[in-house]
Amino acid sequence: MSSVIAQSGQEVLGVRSITGPLIIVEGAANVSYDEVVEIRDSQNRMRLGRVLEVGEKMSVVQIFAGSTGLSIDGTRVRFLGDTLHIPVAEEMLGRVFNGLGSPIDGGPQPLTDTYADVNGQPINPTARVYPRDYIQTGISAIDGLNTLLRGQKLPIFSGAGMPHDQLAAQIVRQATLGAPAGEKPSQSEQFAVVFAAMGVKHDVADFFRRSFTMSGALTRVAMFLNLADDPPVERLVTPRAALTLAEYLAYERNMHVLVILTDMTNYCEALR
Repeated sequence: MSSVIAQSGQEVLGVRSITGPLIIVEGAANVSYDEVVEIRDSQNRMRLGRVLEVGEKMSVVQIFAGSTGLSIDGTRVRFLGDTLHIPVAEEMLGRVFNGLGSPIDGGPQPLTDTYADVNGQPINPTARVYPRDYIQTGISAIDGLNTLLRGQKLPIFSGAGMPHDQLAAQIVRQATLGAPAGEKPSQSEQFAVVFAAMGVKHDVADFFRRSFTMSGALTRVAMFLNLADDPPVERLVTPRAALTLAEYLAYERNMHVLVILTDMTNYCEALR
């Protein structure tokens, strides 16, 4: 049976049930959908989660790091009263983060006072500026036949064994702002790439990091890596974190941003 031990912060001791990455919590009031939750086991080890469903007397919490080591009576759940926010800053370019936006390259946390909600709202299509300028990828089949205009989405479908990872890396290395024939791209326009990989193996993640570092492209790239052995639940947050940073760079720092997400199949499997 759950019992509230601290009304401030909505901390609850004990949960009703634990099933896979889901726990059911009773006794907390005024819980909101998508609210961030701190879960601590009997050893006081902390992991994060979010509210997936809210009922009249209970809440369903989805744990990012899985429920291994949690017990029904010894688990403490603290509702933070806010949705998931990540730090966003221009200094995140050239850095590598996990799927939740925490650094995994040995560097410090981004030094910023700006934290953005990962649960952003889509822009009304009728409010978008009509796309006229393009991004040059250096891939002739894309630039010549399926030109990527600024503000557009371009899906790339691949089969098993096809070099889609190499293609994604090549686009990151070569992508530049396009310009009309006979003109040079404006030097005053800043260009950045936000790259997110979901459910990739360690060797693939190492390939991306080496490829961007050796080519010098990493200086303008912010990488979000969710590895195959990371919690599948974290995979659902990874593209949201990447898009949150991209929106900040575009709307707050006036940069042109190319977002590349791979592999969407792993993301879709995590939704099941």
